[in-house]
Amino acid sequence: MWSNFFVQQDEEGHIGIAGTGQAGGLGAMKGGRGQRRTHKMSDSLEGKIKLAFFLSIIGVTLSVLGMGTEFWAELAQPKNSSGNQTCQMAHYGLWKGCIRTLWVADVDPERTSCGPAELPGESNCTYFKFFTSGENAVIFKKTTHNTLNLAAAILALLSLTMMAMGSICIAMALNKGVAFFLKPASFCFILSGVLVLLSVLVFHQSVLALLSTDHSVPVHHQLSWSVACVGSAGGILMLGGFLFILLSLPFSPWQKCLPHKNSAT
Repeated sequence: MWSNFFVQQDEEGHIGIAGTGQAGGLGAMKGGRGQRRTHKMSDSLEGKIKLAFFLSIIGVTLSVLGMGTEFWAELAQPKNSSGNQTCQMAHYGLWKGCIRTLWVADVDPERTSCGPAELPGESNCTYFKFFTSGENAVIFKKTTHNTLNLAAAILALLSLTMMAMGSICIAMALNKGVAFFLKPASFCFILSGVLVLLSVLVFHQSVLALLSTDHSVPVHHQLSWSVACVGSAGGILMLGGFLFILLSLPFSPWQKCLPHKNSAT
């Protein structure tokens, strides 16, 4: 019945001949559906995404390193307060704290307080009970505020969750070859960086609240290297998120150097 042939031209410019008859027409329709493909990203864009993702992974690594260690804050008594050859200092993080007993002879003579924590000595570490019984910890007669410590820990955990979601989005974008997942990934990484910085700010407030509970024992305090790691991670994560936003824009300045495929030469 249907003896005429018709010519189809697909998206790539190739010409094909469809079969005759109703079966041929259905086959052509199915073939057209099967040939409909999503535009893949170029190799240049994929390389830039991998570079931005590598930068974000550095931020994730620093975050995990800082959050898993207990060197967020150091509290040090005067090195001659006990009147013997040893002195005590404390360092703690989000999850546990340690009391260290150091030798006064090992402390820098120009330093008035005990420390730093890297000196050899005896350590007594315990996990905080904020997350189980809600009990506050006592460090050098000073009491922690479990509300602030819990808030800092929750913000840190939420930031880790957003990092994982952003990493999944980038992995899907690279696997599927589409740039659609760059925008949700950028949102996740920027939000994770903000949450990390908020966690540092809340933790600092918890340290100040701890010091204000008792003034009978003079204590020198300072934020330690774990905070430096986490703070740097927050900035790096936000930078990675902004890079993903630039890469997702159709007329991004990052895209100007991408090669364009011409359909006709």
